[in-house]
Amino acid sequence: MPEAELRSRLGASRVAIIGCGGLGSNVAAMLVRCGVKNLTLVDSDRVEEGNLNRQLFFRDQIGMLKTEALAVTLRRIGPELELDMAPIRVTADNLVELVRGADVVVEAVDQSDVKAMIVDVVTRDLPDVPLVVASGLAGYDEANGVRTQRLAENVWVVGDMTSDVREGHALLASRVMVAAAHEAHAAVRLLLGCDPD
Repeated sequence: MPEAELRSRLGASRVAIIGCGGLGSNVAAMLVRCGVKNLTLVDSDRVEEGNLNRQLFFRDQIGMLKTEALAVTLRRIGPELELDMAPIRVTADNLVELVRGADVVVEAVDQSDVKAMIVDVVTRDLPDVPLVVASGLAGYDEANGVRTQRLAENVWVVGDMTSDVREGHALLASRVMVAAAHEAHAAVRLLLGCDPD
């Protein structure tokens, strides 16, 4: 694909990112650097000092809503961005409305029950919208264990599928960012009409 066409297609696309922490903040930055100019950012949390080790935030943003802090950072990369920010908690009742108009949805939340809810709602109510999810990024196992694979008809999962967060198995920036790169690249490939895995 000629680069001009690639940039045009990515620039006209919209990606919804649910969760703007370690995965979501880094996915958003990579998508913007790839040329995606329309993002929906969903997260109700605020930036905390204890998360600066893996999230794309800075010390002077502590206490800010993650959506607002991320918008500031992303606009430093691409001032022309169109950002829809939803600083609210995603639920089964509001999910469809929050991601309406997205060409791809990226799940980037920590809680397994919320992950499951997102998969259930998107596959049931938005079956034509591709969904990229993450599972298994904790610890310091080799980065090559993180991969992208099809989970269902229109769902792709990134991770090693086994490494959950527990004592002695913390989230490290290096592995989280590998997974974030996989999620961002899967979204890019989907936007360009390619199979992510």
